[in-house]
Amino acid sequence: MANFFKATVKPQTCNQRLTVSIEKLDINGVGVARWQNKPVFIAGALPNEVVDVKIIEQKSKYARAKLIAIGKQSEHRVEPQCQHFGVCGGCDLQMLDITEQLQFKQDKVSEHYSRFFSSQDKVVQVAGKDLPWQAPIKSSPWHYRRKARIGVQFDKKFHATIGFRQKSTNQLAAIKSCPVLVEPLNDIFPLLKKLLAQLTGQSAIGHIEVIQADILEQNLPELRQKDKQVVLVIRQLKPMNAKDIELWQSCAQQYCWHVIIDDGNQQVPLAGSNENSSAVLSYTLADKNKIYFASSDFIQINHHVNNAMISQALAWLNILPSDKVLDLFCGLGNFSLALAKYAKLLVGVEGVQVMVDKASHNAQVNGLDNCQFYQADLNSHWLLASWANGQVFDKVLLDPARAGAEQAVSQIAKLQIPSVLYVSCDPATLARDSAILIAHGYKLEKISLIDMFAQTKHVETMVLFTHSI
Repeated sequence: MANFFKATVKPQTCNQRLTVSIEKLDINGVGVARWQNKPVFIAGALPNEVVDVKIIEQKSKYARAKLIAIGKQSEHRVEPQCQHFGVCGGCDLQMLDITEQLQFKQDKVSEHYSRFFSSQDKVVQVAGKDLPWQAPIKSSPWHYRRKARIGVQFDKKFHATIGFRQKSTNQLAAIKSCPVLVEPLNDIFPLLKKLLAQLTGQSAIGHIEVIQADILEQNLPELRQKDKQVVLVIRQLKPMNAKDIELWQSCAQQYCWHVIIDDGNQQVPLAGSNENSSAVLSYTLADKNKIYFASSDFIQINHHVNNAMISQALAWLNILPSDKVLDLFCGLGNFSLALAKYAKLLVGVEGVQVMVDKASHNAQVNGLDNCQFYQADLNSHWLLASWANGQVFDKVLLDPARAGAEQAVSQIAKLQIPSVLYVSCDPATLARDSAILIAHGYKLEKISLIDMFAQTKHVETMVLFTHSI
């Protein structure tokens, strides 16, 4: 009879205290030190600091530690402006000077390029340190965010906690104010907490989304425009009773809120509120194009960076009156309408028909008749689609989700469109997709950071590729 022995692993000792020197930040903005010939990750620590820490997790190849005290402090450390920093999971880098935040993000993109290209079994054509970096697109690092989802949790006594998730947990941090939100969204938390305490059906609320938007009240004869009103989208798990409806209506009038109820199937204005009955949400771009959207639609959360991003896209692509331009992953037409103002033809493509319809509507209401919008799965083979093989495009812009655009850039390369502008929200997939274009003869001409989310580890990037035919 064979004997089988189960391997045992000795538990690693935690809670050990030690002093370490921080060498660098990892790609998530976490400080990295060395101890026992392996990396130790310490959130909140900065390069060149000497810190006292406590080991909280130890594995065979790495360890994690909690920051206890800072002995030698980095010259780039600043005092976080948010009273909830370190508890709320929303911001990672408030302790780092904003200039160094930008350098960290640029290094992060460069590192992804270096990692990806050095792993390829071919001559490295792009090294991260040699990327042709241009000035970053940025705005004020505070009061920039115009849309956010606020969590709501109730204890056994129906006392509400209102805020954002804590780091590495589903529990909420109770938030009193948020300095990255635009005004007056930043100070809305106490008002919501007071309101929720008066509701009779508190536990029926899942979360509250806040949005700053321009609102056109279509039901009023004079079509009155209210500039940048606060929109609240209430995720209601059960139908709202009459008393709670009345309370929401009262607060909506008092604070000039536009309240929308989301029951999980549809979003409708708060019942019985004539003022809110048929409002249309929009935002206006620097070129006066107006983008209409629903509260459930994706929009760029940093209005100033969005305008600067569009302006740079126009400058880098240098749209000519004779150009035919392709806009992939076009969404509501955020880039499309600006491009169409200068091009002969703009063809926008999006995966969801509802968004295609909205982009078409936005072009129409802004008086742009040189736009065509189509629905297509851009992660499939689309070269035979009528909109793809019926035109010879001069330039293409693509703004995909985090998964990137591997299939799309492969087909763009086959079309040999001379100029490709790639707007990315994930540096790993950007590096992968860049390799495809470069392998097909494209040159990485320009690259810049888009600091859409200041104070956080998140980074967006704009890259211009050119191809000589």
